[in-house]
Amino acid sequence: MPLNETSATPARRRRGAELEAALLDAALAELLASGYDDLTYEAVAERAQTSRAVLYRRWPTKRELALAAALQLLDSHPVPTPDTGSLRGDVLELLTVANGSRARLGLQLVAQLGSTGGVSLADLRRPVARRNEERMTAILGRAEDRGEIPTADVPRRARDVALDLWRHDVLLHRSAASPQQIEQIVDDVFLPLVGYRG
Repeated sequence: MPLNETSATPARRRRGAELEAALLDAALAELLASGYDDLTYEAVAERAQTSRAVLYRRWPTKRELALAAALQLLDSHPVPTPDTGSLRGDVLELLTVANGSRARLGLQLVAQLGSTGGVSLADLRRPVARRNEERMTAILGRAEDRGEIPTADVPRRARDVALDLWRHDVLLHRSAASPQQIEQIVDDVFLPLVGYRG
């Protein structure tokens, strides 16, 4: 082969966080296209232009790979902790933002992960619940400081009820909650449970 006909320059090698993000993007694309049952390491590796061994080193089972991809999707649509100046405003804003950014994604994931032996809702809920706990703890702490509630140290179920009821409505009706549903969750259930003095 003449010197001026050398092959194309090989692609730059990805490493660390860049490589992991590319792998999870490929896994998510395959998961959403094919569902959990038909998800294969071969298809993900081909889409990511890497080897199966690279995937197996990070996620030894298909379940771990699918869960990591699903969590990356949720992480790519973060829900910030609102600070509107009132407890009611904060919780309404939290649910409204989650409803706008997460409801459709959650339903997509449920449809593709609903396989026996696959990733369950509980698998997804555990890491998400930790972040929600941090958000609600901050919101309740500020509400106590403003004198809106007698204490921020409320029972876990009372703290989580607003997000849990919203999630239940989304999954039950297979659609985002309406503004009226969100207001009912906050006004009729959450605020009375935490002793709101507004």
